[in-house]
Amino acid sequence: MAKPNYSFEKRQRELAKKKKKEEKDKEKAARKAAGLPPLEDGPDEPEDGEAGTEPGQPPA
Repeated sequence: MAKPNYSFEKRQRELAKKKKKEEKDKEKAARKAAGLPPLEDGPDEPEDGEAGTEPGQPPA
C-alpha cells in the first residue's frame, strides 16, 4: 500500500486557501470601486478604535 503524501495534501490546502482569499479580496475591491457597501461576513475589521494595533500594544 502507498504511503500518504501529507506535504502534498498540505500544499494543496494552502493553495486552495490562498486562491479563495485572493478571490474574496478581488470581489471586495470591485464592490468598493462600484460604491457598494461591504458584505457582512465576520469580524475581519477592527472595532472600538483598534485600528491597526497589534495585540498587546496600546493604541497610538
